[in-house]
Amino acid sequence: MQQQDNNQYNTHYDADLWNQDLAPTTSASRTWNWLHFASLWVAMVVCVPAYMLASGLVSEGMNWWQAVITVMLGNVIVLVPMVLVGHAGAKYGVPFPVLLRSAFGTKGARIPAVARGLVACGWFGIQSWMGGSALYVIINSLTADALVGSPLPFFGINLLQLCCFVIFWAMHLYFIKQGTESIRWLESFAAPFLIAMGLALLYWAYSKAGGFGQMLSVPSKFGAGAEKEGQFVPVFIAGVTAMVSFWATMALNIPDFTRFAKSQKDQIVGQAVGLPIPMALFAFIGVAVTSASVVIYGEPIWDPIVLAGKMGGMGVVFAMAVLVLATLTTNLAANLVAPAYGFSNLSPKIINFKLGGYIAAGIGLAIFPWKLLETAGGYLFVWLVGYSALLGPIAGILLADYFLLRKCQLNVSDLFSHKGEYGASNGWNWAGLGALTLGILPNLPGFLHAAGILDSVMPIFDVIYGYAWFVGLFLAAALYLLLSKLLYR
Repeated sequence: MQQQDNNQYNTHYDADLWNQDLAPTTSASRTWNWLHFASLWVAMVVCVPAYMLASGLVSEGMNWWQAVITVMLGNVIVLVPMVLVGHAGAKYGVPFPVLLRSAFGTKGARIPAVARGLVACGWFGIQSWMGGSALYVIINSLTADALVGSPLPFFGINLLQLCCFVIFWAMHLYFIKQGTESIRWLESFAAPFLIAMGLALLYWAYSKAGGFGQMLSVPSKFGAGAEKEGQFVPVFIAGVTAMVSFWATMALNIPDFTRFAKSQKDQIVGQAVGLPIPMALFAFIGVAVTSASVVIYGEPIWDPIVLAGKMGGMGVVFAMAVLVLATLTTNLAANLVAPAYGFSNLSPKIINFKLGGYIAAGIGLAIFPWKLLETAGGYLFVWLVGYSALLGPIAGILLADYFLLRKCQLNVSDLFSHKGEYGASNGWNWAGLGALTLGILPNLPGFLHAAGILDSVMPIFDVIYGYAWFVGLFLAAALYLLLSKLLYR
Protein backbone atom coordinates (compact mmCIF):
# COMPACT_ATOMS: atom_id res chain seq x y z
CA MET A 1 0.00 0.00 0.00
CA GLN A 2 2.67 2.51 1.03
CA GLN A 3 4.91 1.54 -1.88
CA GLN A 4 2.07 2.11 -4.35
CA ASP A 5 0.89 5.39 -2.81
CA ASN A 6 4.39 6.85 -2.61
CA ASN A 7 5.29 5.96 -6.17
CA GLN A 8 2.56 8.19 -7.50
CA TYR A 9 4.29 11.21 -5.93
CA ASN A 10 7.71 10.25 -7.24
CA THR A 11 6.93 11.76 -10.64
CA HIS A 12 6.92 15.34 -9.36
CA TYR A 13 9.11 15.14 -6.25
CA ASP A 14 12.77 16.11 -6.71
CA ALA A 15 14.97 13.01 -6.56
CA ASP A 16 17.44 14.58 -4.13
CA LEU A 17 14.63 15.28 -1.63
CA TRP A 18 12.60 12.08 -1.75
CA ASN A 19 12.81 8.36 -1.13
CA GLN A 20 10.41 5.77 0.26
CA ASP A 21 11.59 6.34 3.85
CA LEU A 22 11.24 10.14 3.74
CA ALA A 23 7.89 10.15 1.94
CA PRO A 24 4.70 11.03 3.88
CA THR A 25 3.15 8.07 5.65
CA THR A 26 -0.07 6.60 4.31
CA SER A 27 -3.13 5.64 6.33
CA ALA A 28 -2.09 1.98 6.13
CA SER A 29 1.23 2.70 7.87
CA ARG A 30 -0.32 4.72 10.73
CA THR A 31 -0.45 1.89 13.24
CA TRP A 32 0.73 3.48 16.51
CA ASN A 33 -1.89 4.08 19.22
CA TRP A 34 -1.37 5.82 22.55
CA LEU A 35 -0.19 2.62 24.24
CA HIS A 36 2.57 2.26 21.67
CA PHE A 37 3.79 5.79 22.39
CA ALA A 38 3.58 5.24 26.15
CA SER A 39 5.51 1.98 25.80
CA LEU A 40 8.08 3.71 23.62
CA TRP A 41 8.74 6.26 26.36
CA VAL A 42 8.78 3.75 29.21
CA ALA A 43 11.31 1.63 27.33
CA MET A 44 13.45 4.69 26.63
CA VAL A 45 13.20 6.13 30.15
CA VAL A 46 14.44 2.93 31.82
CA CYS A 47 18.09 3.16 30.84
CA VAL A 48 21.44 3.73 32.49
CA PRO A 49 21.89 7.41 31.47
CA ALA A 50 18.39 8.30 32.73
CA TYR A 51 19.23 6.61 36.04
CA MET A 52 22.47 8.57 36.15
CA LEU A 53 20.64 11.88 35.71
CA ALA A 54 19.00 11.78 39.12
CA SER A 55 21.71 9.91 40.95
CA GLY A 56 24.27 12.23 39.39
CA LEU A 57 22.47 15.15 41.02
CA VAL A 58 22.80 13.37 44.37
CA SER A 59 26.53 13.01 43.81
CA GLU A 60 26.64 16.74 43.00
CA GLY A 61 25.18 17.52 46.44
CA MET A 62 21.36 17.31 46.29
CA ASN A 63 19.29 15.20 48.63
CA TRP A 64 16.72 12.76 47.23
CA TRP A 65 13.69 15.05 46.98
CA GLN A 66 15.67 17.93 45.49
CA ALA A 67 16.92 15.61 42.75
CA VAL A 68 13.48 14.11 42.03
CA ILE A 69 11.85 17.56 41.78
CA THR A 70 14.62 18.74 39.47
CA VAL A 71 14.14 15.75 37.16
CA MET A 72 10.34 16.00 37.24
CA LEU A 73 10.34 19.71 36.45
CA GLY A 74 12.72 19.26 33.54
CA ASN A 75 10.57 16.52 32.02
CA VAL A 76 7.32 18.43 32.39
CA ILE A 77 8.97 21.35 30.61
CA VAL A 78 10.36 19.28 27.74
CA LEU A 79 7.03 17.49 27.28
CA VAL A 80 5.55 20.73 25.91
CA PRO A 81 7.80 21.07 22.82
CA MET A 82 7.71 17.27 22.49
CA VAL A 83 3.95 17.27 21.94
CA LEU A 84 3.97 20.47 19.89
CA VAL A 85 6.67 19.36 17.46
CA GLY A 86 5.03 15.93 17.33
CA HIS A 87 1.84 17.61 16.09
CA ALA A 88 3.37 18.21 12.66
CA GLY A 89 4.45 14.60 12.29
CA ALA A 90 1.01 13.28 13.20
CA LYS A 91 -0.78 15.76 10.91
CA TYR A 92 1.37 15.49 7.80
CA GLY A 93 3.17 12.16 8.19
CA VAL A 94 6.64 13.57 7.48
CA PRO A 95 9.86 12.84 9.42
CA PHE A 96 11.96 15.46 11.18
CA PRO A 97 14.43 16.21 8.33
CA VAL A 98 11.54 16.89 5.94
CA LEU A 99 9.76 19.11 8.47
CA LEU A 100 12.94 21.16 8.81
CA ARG A 101 12.63 22.22 5.16
CA SER A 102 9.76 24.54 6.04
CA ALA A 103 11.98 26.69 8.29
CA PHE A 104 15.45 26.20 6.81
CA GLY A 105 14.81 25.59 3.11
CA THR A 106 15.02 22.42 1.06
CA LYS A 107 18.81 22.54 1.10
CA GLY A 108 19.42 24.43 4.34
CA ALA A 109 17.48 21.81 6.32
CA ARG A 110 20.39 19.43 5.91
CA ILE A 111 22.47 21.44 8.41
CA PRO A 112 20.20 21.09 11.49
CA ALA A 113 19.24 17.54 10.46
CA VAL A 114 22.88 16.45 10.45
CA ALA A 115 23.55 18.39 13.68
CA ARG A 116 20.74 16.48 15.39
CA GLY A 117 22.03 13.26 13.85
CA LEU A 118 25.56 13.78 15.12
CA VAL A 119 24.30 14.42 18.67
CA ALA A 120 22.37 11.14 18.38
CA CYS A 121 25.55 9.40 17.25
CA GLY A 122 27.24 10.67 20.40
CA TRP A 123 24.37 9.30 22.47
CA PHE A 124 24.49 6.05 20.54
CA GLY A 125 28.14 5.69 21.50
CA ILE A 126 27.39 6.44 25.16
CA GLN A 127 24.56 3.92 25.31
CA SER A 128 26.62 1.30 23.48
CA TRP A 129 29.37 1.77 26.04
CA MET A 130 26.80 1.32 28.82
CA GLY A 131 25.48 -1.88 27.29
CA GLY A 132 28.99 -3.16 26.64
CA SER A 133 29.92 -2.41 30.24
CA ALA A 134 27.00 -4.51 31.41
CA LEU A 135 28.21 -7.41 29.27
CA TYR A 136 31.69 -6.88 30.69
CA VAL A 137 30.42 -7.24 34.26
CA ILE A 138 28.48 -10.39 33.33
CA ILE A 139 31.56 -12.03 31.79
CA ASN A 140 33.75 -11.06 34.74
CA SER A 141 31.20 -12.49 37.18
CA LEU A 142 31.11 -15.79 35.33
CA THR A 143 34.91 -16.04 34.91
CA ALA A 144 36.03 -14.62 38.28
CA ASP A 145 37.78 -11.71 36.51
CA ALA A 146 40.07 -14.13 34.67
CA LEU A 147 39.87 -12.11 31.44
CA VAL A 148 40.60 -8.69 32.93
CA GLY A 149 43.73 -7.19 31.43
CA SER A 150 45.70 -3.97 31.29
CA PRO A 151 44.35 -0.93 29.41
CA LEU A 152 45.20 -0.91 25.73
CA PRO A 153 47.36 1.90 24.39
CA PHE A 154 45.35 4.68 22.71
CA PHE A 155 41.97 3.26 23.83
CA GLY A 156 42.48 3.52 27.60
CA ILE A 157 40.33 0.41 28.23
CA ASN A 158 41.27 -3.27 28.27
CA LEU A 159 40.67 -5.75 25.46
CA LEU A 160 37.62 -7.39 27.05
CA GLN A 161 35.96 -4.01 27.58
CA LEU A 162 36.56 -3.13 23.94
CA CYS A 163 35.19 -6.49 22.75
CA CYS A 164 32.05 -6.14 24.89
CA PHE A 165 31.51 -2.65 23.53
CA VAL A 166 31.72 -3.95 19.95
CA ILE A 167 29.45 -6.95 20.67
CA PHE A 168 26.70 -4.79 22.12
CA TRP A 169 27.09 -2.34 19.24
CA ALA A 170 26.60 -5.19 16.77
CA MET A 171 23.25 -6.15 18.35
CA HIS A 172 21.71 -2.98 16.91
CA LEU A 173 22.44 -3.95 13.32
CA TYR A 174 19.62 -6.52 13.24
CA PHE A 175 17.00 -3.92 14.17
CA ILE A 176 18.40 -1.41 11.72
CA LYS A 177 17.92 -4.00 9.00
CA GLN A 178 14.34 -4.78 10.08
CA GLY A 179 13.22 -1.13 10.30
CA THR A 180 10.97 0.91 12.60
CA GLU A 181 8.28 -1.74 13.05
CA SER A 182 10.78 -4.07 14.71
CA ILE A 183 11.71 -1.24 17.09
CA ARG A 184 8.03 -0.69 17.96
CA TRP A 185 7.65 -4.40 18.74
CA LEU A 186 10.70 -4.48 21.00
CA GLU A 187 9.65 -1.33 22.91
CA SER A 188 6.13 -2.66 23.54
CA PHE A 189 7.48 -6.02 24.72
CA ALA A 190 10.15 -4.60 27.02
CA ALA A 191 8.26 -1.74 28.72
CA PRO A 192 6.33 -3.65 31.44
CA PHE A 193 9.28 -5.94 32.15
CA LEU A 194 11.63 -2.97 32.66
CA ILE A 195 9.24 -1.27 35.08
CA ALA A 196 9.07 -4.47 37.14
CA MET A 197 12.86 -4.72 37.22
CA GLY A 198 13.20 -1.12 38.36
CA LEU A 199 10.86 -1.77 41.27
CA ALA A 200 12.81 -4.93 42.11
CA LEU A 201 16.02 -2.87 42.33
CA LEU A 202 14.28 -0.42 44.65
CA TYR A 203 13.15 -3.29 46.88
CA TRP A 204 16.70 -4.65 47.03
CA ALA A 205 18.04 -1.26 48.16
CA TYR A 206 15.19 -0.93 50.68
CA SER A 207 16.03 -4.30 52.22
CA LYS A 208 19.79 -3.78 52.30
CA ALA A 209 19.64 -0.24 53.73
CA GLY A 210 17.17 -1.16 56.44
CA GLY A 211 14.18 0.79 55.16
CA PHE A 212 13.47 4.10 53.49
CA GLY A 213 14.36 6.07 56.62
CA GLN A 214 18.01 5.12 56.38
CA MET A 215 18.02 5.04 52.62
CA LEU A 216 16.85 8.63 52.18
CA SER A 217 18.59 10.14 55.19
CA VAL A 218 21.58 11.53 53.29
CA PRO A 219 21.34 15.33 53.69
CA SER A 220 21.81 17.98 51.04
CA LYS A 221 25.31 19.44 50.78
CA PHE A 222 23.82 22.89 50.18
CA GLY A 223 22.42 23.51 53.68
CA ALA A 224 23.82 25.80 56.35
CA GLY A 225 27.30 24.72 57.35
CA ALA A 226 27.38 22.00 54.71
CA GLU A 227 30.11 21.40 52.16
CA LYS A 228 28.44 23.41 49.36
CA GLU A 229 26.50 25.95 51.40
CA GLY A 230 24.77 28.59 49.25
CA GLN A 231 25.49 26.87 45.92
CA PHE A 232 22.09 25.23 45.38
CA VAL A 233 20.58 27.70 42.92
CA PRO A 234 23.25 27.49 40.19
CA VAL A 235 23.38 23.68 40.47
CA PHE A 236 19.58 23.51 40.36
CA ILE A 237 19.36 25.73 37.28
CA ALA A 238 22.03 23.79 35.45
CA GLY A 239 20.37 20.57 36.61
CA VAL A 240 16.96 21.53 35.22
CA THR A 241 18.61 22.53 31.95
CA ALA A 242 20.42 19.18 31.87
CA MET A 243 17.13 17.36 32.48
CA VAL A 244 15.50 19.25 29.61
CA SER A 245 18.57 18.61 27.48
CA PHE A 246 18.36 14.87 28.06
CA TRP A 247 15.20 14.60 25.95
CA ALA A 248 15.78 17.77 23.89
CA THR A 249 17.05 15.44 21.19
CA MET A 250 13.75 13.56 21.02
CA ALA A 251 11.80 16.82 21.26
CA LEU A 252 13.22 17.61 17.83
CA ASN A 253 12.87 14.35 15.96
CA ILE A 254 9.68 13.12 17.62
CA PRO A 255 7.92 13.52 14.22
CA ASP A 256 9.96 10.48 13.15
CA PHE A 257 7.58 8.51 15.41
CA THR A 258 4.38 10.58 15.50
CA ARG A 259 4.15 10.29 11.71
CA PHE A 260 2.97 6.73 12.40
CA ALA A 261 0.28 7.81 14.90
CA LYS A 262 -3.32 6.77 14.29
CA SER A 263 -4.46 10.18 15.51
CA GLN A 264 -3.27 13.40 17.10
CA LYS A 265 -4.84 12.29 20.37
CA ASP A 266 -2.79 9.09 20.39
CA GLN A 267 0.55 10.90 20.23
CA ILE A 268 -0.46 13.50 22.83
CA VAL A 269 -1.94 11.09 25.39
CA GLY A 270 0.75 8.48 24.84
CA GLN A 271 3.57 10.93 25.41
CA ALA A 272 1.90 12.62 28.38
CA VAL A 273 1.45 9.23 30.08
CA GLY A 274 4.74 7.72 28.99
CA LEU A 275 7.31 10.43 29.71
CA PRO A 276 6.91 12.45 32.95
CA ILE A 277 5.34 9.78 35.18
CA PRO A 278 7.79 6.94 34.46
CA MET A 279 10.67 9.42 34.46
CA ALA A 280 9.70 10.62 37.94
CA LEU A 281 9.43 7.03 39.15
CA PHE A 282 12.78 6.08 37.69
CA ALA A 283 14.31 9.27 39.10
CA PHE A 284 13.14 8.26 42.57
CA ILE A 285 14.57 4.77 42.08
CA GLY A 286 17.88 6.28 40.96
CA VAL A 287 18.25 8.71 43.86
CA ALA A 288 16.90 6.25 46.42
CA VAL A 289 19.31 3.51 45.39
CA THR A 290 22.22 5.96 45.17
CA SER A 291 21.38 7.26 48.65
CA ALA A 292 21.12 3.67 49.85
CA SER A 293 24.58 2.93 48.50
CA VAL A 294 25.95 5.43 51.03
CA VAL A 295 24.43 3.35 53.82
CA ILE A 296 25.33 -0.02 52.26
CA TYR A 297 28.80 0.68 50.84
CA GLY A 298 29.87 3.92 52.54
CA GLU A 299 29.86 6.04 49.39
CA PRO A 300 27.35 7.27 46.79
CA ILE A 301 27.54 5.02 43.72
CA TRP A 302 25.78 6.86 40.90
CA ASP A 303 26.66 4.39 38.12
CA PRO A 304 24.27 1.38 38.25
CA ILE A 305 26.78 -0.80 36.44
CA VAL A 306 29.35 -0.23 39.19
CA LEU A 307 26.64 -0.77 41.79
CA ALA A 308 25.50 -4.05 40.24
CA GLY A 309 29.11 -5.22 40.15
CA LYS A 310 29.23 -4.90 43.95
CA MET A 311 26.15 -7.04 44.51
CA GLY A 312 27.93 -10.34 43.97
CA GLY A 313 26.61 -13.75 42.93
CA MET A 314 24.15 -14.48 40.13
CA GLY A 315 22.31 -11.29 41.03
CA VAL A 316 25.00 -9.47 39.08
CA VAL A 317 24.35 -11.51 35.95
CA PHE A 318 20.59 -10.98 36.13
CA ALA A 319 20.90 -7.25 36.84
CA MET A 320 23.31 -6.76 33.97
CA ALA A 321 21.08 -8.70 31.57
CA VAL A 322 18.24 -6.31 32.42
CA LEU A 323 20.55 -3.36 31.82
CA VAL A 324 21.50 -4.77 28.43
CA LEU A 325 17.83 -4.96 27.40
CA ALA A 326 17.05 -1.51 28.81
CA THR A 327 19.97 0.07 27.02
CA LEU A 328 19.17 -1.64 23.72
CA THR A 329 15.55 -0.42 23.70
CA THR A 330 16.59 3.16 24.45
CA ASN A 331 19.43 3.24 21.99
CA LEU A 332 17.39 1.99 19.06
CA ALA A 333 14.53 4.44 19.42
CA ALA A 334 16.33 7.53 20.69
CA ASN A 335 19.68 7.35 18.95
CA LEU A 336 19.38 5.50 15.66
CA VAL A 337 16.12 6.65 14.10
CA ALA A 338 17.04 10.35 14.01
CA PRO A 339 20.46 10.00 12.35
CA ALA A 340 19.11 7.33 10.00
CA TYR A 341 16.58 9.81 8.62
CA GLY A 342 19.04 12.71 8.90
CA PHE A 343 21.76 11.04 6.86
CA SER A 344 19.18 9.75 4.38
CA ASN A 345 18.11 13.37 3.89
CA LEU A 346 21.63 14.26 2.70
CA SER A 347 21.30 12.10 -0.39
CA PRO A 348 17.97 10.25 -0.61
CA LYS A 349 18.88 8.61 -3.91
CA ILE A 350 21.86 6.85 -2.31
CA ILE A 351 21.12 6.69 1.43
CA ASN A 352 17.92 5.07 2.66
CA PHE A 353 16.86 4.58 6.30
CA LYS A 354 18.88 1.40 6.71
CA LEU A 355 22.11 2.80 5.28
CA GLY A 356 21.65 5.95 7.37
CA GLY A 357 21.35 3.74 10.46
CA TYR A 358 24.52 1.87 9.56
CA ILE A 359 26.37 5.18 9.12
CA ALA A 360 25.18 6.34 12.54
CA ALA A 361 26.26 3.06 14.10
CA GLY A 362 29.68 3.43 12.49
CA ILE A 363 30.15 6.90 13.93
CA GLY A 364 29.06 5.68 17.37
CA LEU A 365 31.66 2.94 17.15
CA ALA A 366 34.41 5.35 16.18
CA ILE A 367 34.08 7.76 19.14
CA PHE A 368 35.32 7.20 22.71
CA PRO A 369 32.10 7.61 24.75
CA TRP A 370 33.66 6.49 28.02
CA LYS A 371 35.54 9.79 28.10
CA LEU A 372 32.25 11.69 28.49
CA LEU A 373 31.28 9.65 31.54
CA GLU A 374 34.39 9.99 33.67
CA THR A 375 32.67 12.42 36.07
CA ALA A 376 29.07 13.27 36.90
CA GLY A 377 29.77 16.96 36.37
CA GLY A 378 31.23 16.39 32.93
CA TYR A 379 28.28 14.24 31.92
CA LEU A 380 25.61 16.64 33.19
CA PHE A 381 27.03 20.08 32.59
CA VAL A 382 29.38 19.71 29.61
CA TRP A 383 27.78 17.05 27.42
CA LEU A 384 24.06 17.49 28.23
CA VAL A 385 23.95 21.26 28.67
CA GLY A 386 26.46 21.74 25.85
CA TYR A 387 24.45 20.14 23.10
CA SER A 388 21.25 21.76 24.39
CA ALA A 389 22.80 25.06 23.31
CA LEU A 390 22.65 23.67 19.76
CA LEU A 391 19.28 21.91 19.87
CA GLY A 392 17.34 24.61 21.75
CA PRO A 393 17.56 27.09 18.85
CA ILE A 394 16.46 24.43 16.34
CA ALA A 395 13.39 23.65 18.47
CA GLY A 396 12.57 27.35 18.83
CA ILE A 397 12.76 27.94 15.08
CA LEU A 398 10.61 24.88 14.31
CA LEU A 399 7.91 25.92 16.78
CA ALA A 400 7.90 29.54 15.61
CA ASP A 401 7.69 28.50 11.98
CA TYR A 402 5.00 25.84 12.33
CA PHE A 403 2.69 27.43 14.92
CA LEU A 404 3.23 31.19 14.64
CA LEU A 405 4.31 31.82 11.06
CA ARG A 406 2.43 29.09 9.16
CA LYS A 407 -0.43 28.45 11.62
CA CYS A 408 0.06 24.65 11.34
CA GLN A 409 -0.49 24.76 7.57
CA LEU A 410 2.17 23.13 5.37
CA ASN A 411 2.28 22.38 1.65
CA VAL A 412 3.50 18.79 1.75
CA SER A 413 4.29 18.54 -1.96
CA ASP A 414 6.49 21.64 -1.79
CA LEU A 415 8.52 20.06 1.01
CA PHE A 416 9.85 17.69 -1.65
CA SER A 417 10.44 20.24 -4.41
CA HIS A 418 13.15 22.87 -4.81
CA LYS A 419 10.76 24.88 -6.98
CA GLY A 420 8.09 25.16 -4.28
CA GLU A 421 7.63 27.76 -1.55
CA TYR A 422 10.30 26.17 0.67
CA GLY A 423 12.94 26.25 -2.04
CA ALA A 424 13.26 30.05 -2.12
CA SER A 425 16.75 31.57 -2.21
CA ASN A 426 18.02 28.51 -4.05
CA GLY A 427 16.89 26.19 -1.25
CA TRP A 428 18.36 28.17 1.64
CA ASN A 429 16.08 29.94 4.14
CA TRP A 430 18.43 32.56 5.52
CA ALA A 431 16.00 33.56 8.25
CA GLY A 432 16.19 30.08 9.75
CA LEU A 433 19.93 29.68 9.30
CA GLY A 434 20.63 33.17 10.62
CA ALA A 435 18.43 32.67 13.68
CA LEU A 436 20.13 29.33 14.35
CA THR A 437 23.59 30.92 14.28
CA LEU A 438 22.61 33.88 16.45
CA GLY A 439 20.72 31.63 18.86
CA ILE A 440 23.83 29.53 19.50
CA LEU A 441 26.35 32.37 19.96
CA PRO A 442 25.35 33.60 23.46
CA ASN A 443 25.95 30.13 24.91
CA LEU A 444 29.29 29.54 23.20
CA PRO A 445 31.58 31.30 25.76
CA GLY A 446 29.95 29.48 28.69
CA PHE A 447 30.31 26.13 26.95
CA LEU A 448 34.00 26.73 26.17
CA HIS A 449 34.54 27.62 29.84
CA ALA A 450 32.65 24.55 31.12
CA ALA A 451 34.60 22.31 28.75
CA GLY A 452 37.91 23.75 30.00
CA ILE A 453 38.86 25.27 26.64
CA LEU A 454 38.77 28.79 28.10
CA ASP A 455 40.21 29.42 31.55
CA SER A 456 37.75 32.19 32.33
CA VAL A 457 34.90 34.20 30.83
CA MET A 458 32.75 37.05 32.03
CA PRO A 459 30.41 35.74 34.78
CA ILE A 460 27.34 36.65 32.73
CA PHE A 461 28.26 34.02 30.14
CA ASP A 462 28.35 31.29 32.78
CA VAL A 463 24.87 32.39 33.91
CA ILE A 464 23.56 32.35 30.34
CA TYR A 465 25.04 28.91 29.76
CA GLY A 466 23.16 27.59 32.79
CA TYR A 467 19.96 28.36 30.84
CA ALA A 468 21.40 27.20 27.50
CA TRP A 469 18.37 25.38 26.09
CA PHE A 470 15.91 28.07 27.18
CA VAL A 471 18.07 30.94 25.96
CA GLY A 472 18.61 29.30 22.60
CA LEU A 473 14.95 28.34 22.12
CA PHE A 474 13.36 31.72 22.87
CA LEU A 475 16.08 33.85 21.29
CA ALA A 476 16.16 31.85 18.05
CA ALA A 477 12.35 31.78 17.82
CA ALA A 478 12.12 35.57 18.16
CA LEU A 479 14.96 36.16 15.72
CA TYR A 480 13.44 33.77 13.19
CA LEU A 481 10.12 35.63 13.17
CA LEU A 482 11.93 38.97 12.88
CA LEU A 483 14.27 37.85 10.10
CA SER A 484 11.41 36.18 8.21
CA LYS A 485 9.52 39.45 8.23
CA LEU A 486 12.55 41.46 7.13
CA LEU A 487 13.79 39.06 4.43
CA TYR A 488 10.70 37.42 2.98
CA ARG A 489 7.69 39.59 3.71
